[in-house]
Amino acid sequence: MFRKKRSGGLTYIAQSSTFTGDTEFTAEALIAGKLSGNVSSSHNITIEQDGLIEGKLHCAELRVSGTFKGKLNCEKLNITSTGLVDGEVNCQSMEIFEGGQFIGMRVRDEVAFLPSSKETKPEIKQPLNNDEIEDAELSVS
Repeated sequence: MFRKKRSGGLTYIAQSSTFTGDTEFTAEALIAGKLSGNVSSSHNITIEQDGLIEGKLHCAELRVSGTFKGKLNCEKLNITSTGLVDGEVNCQSMEIFEGGQFIGMRVRDEVAFLPSSKETKPEIKQPLNNDEIEDAELSVS
């Protein structure tokens, strides 16, 4: 019956607005315009149907009805039936509604690659001659 009040208010980027550069939201944000660059928020962000975020985005939860292109780091991603997410996504939870599109790669943890030094690479041995290969027997129990 009673809704919890939002602390910090709501930031709205209008449909005809375009912002480029580093952007930080201190409250929930509703994006109907275009944002390009590094975007960060400790709260939720919603991209409306005509909205676009292009670049790196870090937020608590992202709901996409418009378009996101780039690298995303969030706890929860929700792609609605009109939403498109194109890029690399690092999230714990993902929900895609029928009609929603996800193009890219999803990881749950940071990817740590092995070091590429000559010392760690295994030595490649020459293939065996046919004389050195033993015949194997198959037995059925």
